Amino acid sequence: MPDSDDAPPHAPGDPALAGLREQIDLVDRDLLTLLNRRAALALQVGGIKKREGSVVFRPEREAQVIDGLKLRNGGPLQTDSVAPIWREIMSACRALEIPTRVAYLGPAGTFSELAALGYFGSSIVQVPCASIDEVFRSTTAGAADFGVVPVENSTEGVVARSLDLFLTTPLFIVGETSLFVRHNLLRRDNAVSGIKAVCAHPQALAQCHGWLSYHLPDVERRPVASNAEGARLASLDPKLAAVASERAASEYGLHIVAPAIQDDPHNRTRFVIVSHPERNPQPQSSGHDCTSLVVSVTNRPGAVHDMLVPLKEHGVSMTRFESRPARSADQWEYYFYIDLKGHPEQPALAAALGELRAACSFFKLLGTYPLDVH
Repeated sequence: MPDSDDAPPHAPGDPALAGLREQIDLVDRDLLTLLNRRAALALQVGGIKKREGSVVFRPEREAQVIDGLKLRNGGPLQTDSVAPIWREIMSACRALEIPTRVAYLGPAGTFSELAALGYFGSSIVQVPCASIDEVFRSTTAGAADFGVVPVENSTEGVVARSLDLFLTTPLFIVGETSLFVRHNLLRRDNAVSGIKAVCAHPQALAQCHGWLSYHLPDVERRPVASNAEGARLASLDPKLAAVASERAASEYGLHIVAPAIQDDPHNRTRFVIVSHPERNPQPQSSGHDCTSLVVSVTNRPGAVHDMLVPLKEHGVSMTRFESRPARSADQWEYYFYIDLKGHPEQPALAAALGELRAACSFFKLLGTYPLDVH
């Protein structure tokens, strides 16, 4: 029989532990009181916005709130935890004013859904769509207030369909977010043997090319509209497998046969938030912004160089430059998608954009929005 001195310092019945739990309960009640105070203030703000005809969601305002809180954080709460916590708080308060409808590539369990929930919080009306085209269509038609679409992956590069649709729709970018993409092989049976086909979005299949070639070299790779759709199909047929998220595995009752099968362990996808300019204004400067545009120049020697000269002369930093075929009669014409650091409210960027517009045969501002620094 051990002596009392040998007992663990924090046994289940330890009064110190019970006391700490009581303090946590008191803090939780205080937090709830403060959250309701915040919600009441948000309702007052909503009433003023309604009278003025202002929009409910202002991405630059939410970015500034989170930035300020991160600067004031003294720990031990990790600074990286501030943004997701306050996005949920702001989402719940925003929903008291008016529900925010968000379109994304569905069904349930896609990375696009995770990006939408991560950016807007869970207090939204979800509008899952069958394709990226449908996300643009729903947002353009007003069935959704915002759309969330992938534009770039760290492994496979740009999502061409998203870029092309910016040319044919009036939507513009009001925000961005990036997501760590961890692909898993999902199946009804908890085994790799006996798989007839692997179903996933073409981008996901490409991001897992090495793993699939080594482990399932003779298995068909079947492209589908989304990874979650692949998971849904795999839930109906034991001979099918899917490449999708853990959320999709839970949603469709599938085993994670092989986790993290993406070729790049740091695989990330960048998403942008799109809206119609008649329903949401261009975000004002947040202090850390990105300006996106698509341009084209006449096919002549030195045209691209001349197009970029104003950026250098005005000290504007270019963070992304992508080209896409124009699909015109001239097979050598291209559209150039450019990301610039800054906001048009800044004189240097405004001057550079003015000169750049004059040098281009086609110029379209795709949006100015807070950078994803959270």
